[in-house]
Amino acid sequence: YILPTKPATLRTSAERQAFTTSPAMNTFDKIFADPAELVPLLDQHRQQGHTIVFGNGCFDLLHVGHTRYLDAARSLGDLLVIAVNTEASIRSNPNREPPINSCEERMEVIAALDAVDFVVPLEDALPIPLIELIRPHIQAKGTDYNLDQMPERFAVEACGGRIEFVGDDKTHSSSALREALRQRGAIPDEK
Repeated sequence: YILPTKPATLRTSAERQAFTTSPAMNTFDKIFADPAELVPLLDQHRQQGHTIVFGNGCFDLLHVGHTRYLDAARSLGDLLVIAVNTEASIRSNPNREPPINSCEERMEVIAALDAVDFVVPLEDALPIPLIELIRPHIQAKGTDYNLDQMPERFAVEACGGRIEFVGDDKTHSSSALREALRQRGAIPDEK
């Protein structure tokens, strides 16, 4: 691994690529179907003093709000680990529609983004088990959340981390995209 010579937010894309991943790393190399397999790599970075940022979401219909969130989350540290909700974890929330794209496809799309270093599945309703496993320095949440809505904050704090709210105002959403597609007849009405 190449140690950075500048703060994370000032690294060039090439420096960040050399710093976070091997030269041969591609989209699929960034995906860890078993999050426990990522832990030794994160421990190496932690020992080198690198800041690990964790975020999570469904990321079904990718939009500019997602990319702004991911870019802002990445700017908080040296590595960004994103957990993508599985179909089972989405079903556990009665207010959520089923995803259009499979978890594997959503993970692949997120892994292809430059801001994201690693991607893992989120199997549970809440990311608490992943936070306890990954032990991030920072959990990045969107601006549509607050601490009272985050039962996982206690897990973040227990591992010595902190919460940061990042991204733009919640003026973009997959739900709004779905509704626009329904109005155009591109997807069926779920009601």
